[in-house]
Amino acid sequence: MKKSIEFNIKPDWDEIEKVRNESAEFLQSHDLSDDTIHSLSMIISELIENGIKYGDFKMVADKVVVVINLERNTVTIEVFNPVDESALKHLSRLDRTIQWIRGYQDPFEAYINRIKEVSQKPLQDNESGIGLVRIAYEGNALLDFFVGDNNLLNVSVVSNLDGDDRNPS
Repeated sequence: MKKSIEFNIKPDWDEIEKVRNESAEFLQSHDLSDDTIHSLSMIISELIENGIKYGDFKMVADKVVVVINLERNTVTIEVFNPVDESALKHLSRLDRTIQWIRGYQDPFEAYINRIKEVSQKPLQDNESGIGLVRIAYEGNALLDFFVGDNNLLNVSVVSNLDGDDRNPS
């Protein structure tokens, strides 16, 4: 059975739900539990949203690419999107947020603290970072990123499937 799937999507908000549904079908075909599928679908949606929001789509051929790889006890989700020099502020914030999340022993603590921060003061620029914290906490996941060849931002998430109770076949 195929252990990976790739989506090449145009930077269009309507594409998110389509990829979410198709990736859920792919994950279901590997008998992952409904809770795990829900968490992974949330991760996929959050990453695509960020890719569209912060991507540089000047050329018609520019796409958001989503790759999902299943291994025995992990799933890796990678989202690629083009960026330009205007993304430096966002990349700096992305790095700080990921490092901040990693500074917590348990991502749940980071999640609670971010919710408290957001509820206590108004957002300066409509970026709460809650999506990334949700990915770490709800997705039981590690986040990372790099900018590769041709100015492609790769945001990756590795989620541990050890606790997944597979659906009965």
